[in-house]
Amino acid sequence: MLPENKYKFLAAEVKKRSGLVLGPEKGYLIESRLAPLARTEGLAGPEAVVDAMMRGDQRLCAAASEALATHETFFFRDKTPFDLFTEIMMPALRTARGSRPLKIWCAAASTGQEPYSLAMLIRETGSLSAHILATDMCAHVLEKAKTGLYSQFEVQRGLAIQRLVKHFEQSGDSWRVKPELREMIRFEPGNLLDDFSRYGQQDIIFCRNVLIYFDVDAKAKILDRLAALLAPDGYLVLGAAETVVGLTDTLKPVAGQRGLYVRADEAQKPARPASVVAA
Repeated sequence: MLPENKYKFLAAEVKKRSGLVLGPEKGYLIESRLAPLARTEGLAGPEAVVDAMMRGDQRLCAAASEALATHETFFFRDKTPFDLFTEIMMPALRTARGSRPLKIWCAAASTGQEPYSLAMLIRETGSLSAHILATDMCAHVLEKAKTGLYSQFEVQRGLAIQRLVKHFEQSGDSWRVKPELREMIRFEPGNLLDDFSRYGQQDIIFCRNVLIYFDVDAKAKILDRLAALLAPDGYLVLGAAETVVGLTDTLKPVAGQRGLYVRADEAQKPARPASVVAA
């Protein structure tokens, strides 16, 4: 366990850089995530990493913040958001957009399974096209995502064998996403704490299982900025444990659809299908 002064320094530095709140109960996380970083850097352990950070090593400050971020993901994770994508979002936006490609942003995309899952669904429908932007604050997970190369274990998590055969090519003991899917996605570094207005208006934003790590103030500010980027008839998808309630008035939940939100100023307009009217 780190001494209190070093724990507080680390928590403040990580929050500043990534928004992650390291409460006192996160000691196990610091040990498990910073120990490998210490070995890579030739340091004695997590405390030595923090010592170097306190001496002003900005490279290690960034590396420690990345190491402490959570990157858990797998193909078609949680299923419900992808059902909503095919059953509600795509039909409604296909009617509204016609032949214009959808603009989809996957924030905190980690190693890429979420944007590739969406790309598979779009290819399988064959009725529309899309440009998918996938961002993450951690460079090493983005590099993996760009390659589209996954281990046997990774493709077995959430991916049906039919989709594996259809959308992947075997590469030794691993599997690589086919080029036609990789070409649909642009991977870029991005931090939700920074200005992301440069991404432009988005038809659909997936921002799942990341806001739970931020404090209330950061959540509220990020949600307001996401709403500003959302097309008037667009959709925001959050994780099952996340909500906009009590945080912002710019977004409203879609009635009966867990994790799906629309802009509050558009929620009551009758142009949407009846199943997509917000409560």
